[in-house]
Amino acid sequence: MADDNVVELLKGLDPRKVSRDRFVALLAEMDRLATDGDSVDLSDLDAATFARLITRASADQLQGVLVRPELRARVLNEIFRRMGEHLRVDRAAHTSAVVHWRLTGGTGEGGYDRYETVIEHGTCVSRQEQTREARVTITAHPADFLKLITRNASGPVLFMTGKLKINGDLGFAAGLTSLFDLPRG
Repeated sequence: MADDNVVELLKGLDPRKVSRDRFVALLAEMDRLATDGDSVDLSDLDAATFARLITRASADQLQGVLVRPELRARVLNEIFRRMGEHLRVDRAAHTSAVVHWRLTGGTGEGGYDRYETVIEHGTCVSRQEQTREARVTITAHPADFLKLITRNASGPVLFMTGKLKINGDLGFAAGLTSLFDLPRG
């Protein structure tokens, strides 16, 4: 497929109308093209399209993506790369916080994919290296994390059902998503 065709296909894709294998294959093709140096990547998808794909994907389709290390890494890296773009500066201008994310089932230390998000001076920077002490550490399965950031799950409900674990400043964690303009799918 040509690069533009893959992006256009994903923009028009309704995951509810394709099988798990087809959904995973389409994302795998995008990953392959990006890895081969072609000019196509998840960053080519606007936030609303990306959120729509996640929103409409079934738990089985998301699991199919997340069990493939290369797709899991590409999706999670893209989400954390975009965090700064979605920060609501009006709400975060006076916030200074470091959030450590631990996503279960990963390949890093202790079986987690780890990320650090630093919010300060009205900016947000995320990276995989954890360089600073966290105000809060959030642990979740990546599928629950994806649902949370696309507004398809409630943080308090995930917390109360044990799907979201929080260590540190619970009050800050409860308002964390309000610091971002989360895309709707």
